[in-house]
Amino acid sequence: MNQDPSKRPAVVVTGISGNLGRTLAKLLHKHERIIGIDRRPFAGRPKDVEMYEMDLRKKKAEDVFRKNDIRAVIHMGIMHDPRMSEEEHHSFNVVGTTRLLEYCAKYGVQKVVVLSSANVYGPSPDNSNFLTEDAPLMAASRFSGVRDLIEVDMLAHSFFWKHPHIQTVILRPVHIVGPTIKNAPSNYLRLRYPWVMAGFDPMVQLIHVEDVARAMVEAALRPEPKGVYNVVGPGEVPLSAIHGELGHSPVPVPHPVARPLLGLLFKYRLANFPPPELDHIQFLCNVDGSRWRKDVAWQPRHSMRDTIRSVIGD
Repeated sequence: MNQDPSKRPAVVVTGISGNLGRTLAKLLHKHERIIGIDRRPFAGRPKDVEMYEMDLRKKKAEDVFRKNDIRAVIHMGIMHDPRMSEEEHHSFNVVGTTRLLEYCAKYGVQKVVVLSSANVYGPSPDNSNFLTEDAPLMAASRFSGVRDLIEVDMLAHSFFWKHPHIQTVILRPVHIVGPTIKNAPSNYLRLRYPWVMAGFDPMVQLIHVEDVARAMVEAALRPEPKGVYNVVGPGEVPLSAIHGELGHSPVPVPHPVARPLLGLLFKYRLANFPPPELDHIQFLCNVDGSRWRKDVAWQPRHSMRDTIRSVIGD
C-alpha cells in the first residue's frame, strides 16, 4: 500500500521563492515531500510543493511544525537588501531564525541546514589566503550591513552546541552566481563597464547556483555532514580574468576616490552597490573548502568558465 504523500516526513525550505530556493525545489521535489515557507509567492511552483506564504516571525509559522512530520529544515529565509533599514534586516533575519530554530528543537527535527556565506569572514588587507572554518568572522568591522548575517551564523553555531542530538550544518558558500541570481556579485559581473580598484586584481572564488543547491541537498539528506563548512566552486581566478572572459571594459578607479563617489551614486539611486562592497574587488576573501570536499566527496559540476558565463545566461 502506498503511503499518503501528505503524511510522508517533509523537508521544510524557508526562502523557497527566491531564485536559489526555486533551483533547490526543482532538485528536491521529485524525491522528497517539500514544504516551502516564504513571504513572497513562488512563481512557477511545482504542484507537489506545499507552500505557506508567511513570515517566520509570525505565530502561524509554528503550525507548520506542529501539524507535519518534519525530517529536515533548509533555512535560506535571509533578507539581503542594502536599501532596507538595519532594524528591519535584523528583525527579519535574526528574530526569524531564532523562532525557526526554536520550532526545530521543540518538534524534534533531526537535521537543520542553515545557509550562511563566506562573506562573514570579510575581505580584508590582513587576510591570509584560504581561510578555514575556524577563522574569525570579521566582515562587520568594515561593513555593518552584514552584522545580522554573522548573527544568524552564530545563532546556528550556538544551536549546534546546545542540541548535539540534532545534526546541524552551517554552509558558507563563496560568491553565488547564475543566470537568475540578482545578488551583488552577479549584478556586478553583468556590468559592461565595471569599476575596478586601480592597482588591485584580487583572486576571486565563484560558485554556480546549481552547485550551491546540490550542496544544500547533500547537507540535508546525507547523515554524515555536521558542523560548519566552507563550500567552494571550481577554484579561484583573478578578477581581471573574469572580466576578460565576459568581454568587459573595466574602468580603473583610484580607491581613495571610489568610496565617496560610490556613496553619492548609491544615495541618489544611480548605483545598486553600497561603498563597502568595493572591498570585494580590492581585498582577498578566499576560503578553504577541503573539509566539505572530504566529508561528502564534493566536486562542483560546473567548470570555472561555465560558472563565470552563467551570469549572462544561455
